[in-house]
Amino acid sequence: MKEKFLPIGTVVLLKDGKKKVMILSYLIFPTGEAEHKEMYDYGGCAYPEGVVDSKVGIGFNHDQIQEIVHLGHEDDDFVELNDTLKQYAADFKKMYSETVKKEEDKKASGDTAK
Repeated sequence: MKEKFLPIGTVVLLKDGKKKVMILSYLIFPTGEAEHKEMYDYGGCAYPEGVVDSKVGIGFNHDQIQEIVHLGHEDDDFVELNDTLKQYAADFKKMYSETVKKEEDKKASGDTAK
């Protein structure tokens, strides 16, 4: 398995998955009333269909990848971005988790003021 992050356009099979997924974005987080509020390493769509509904996406983490079916394009721009993502991903995930916890605490206490 290659180290994270994989290039945009990479097609993977997730562990216990039956459908291939193509990577579309990095460090995504669910919005609205999503059940699981965590930041994911990747955002993707079903392959080969692509994005059929802009409200539906697939969030997953690097450790959930079972197989790389096709590796997307890698060049100097990607290498530079990958270095930045690796450097800051953990910090972004931590900040997002703290923000979600604060929002959940506010809801639990009945405080809806911003």
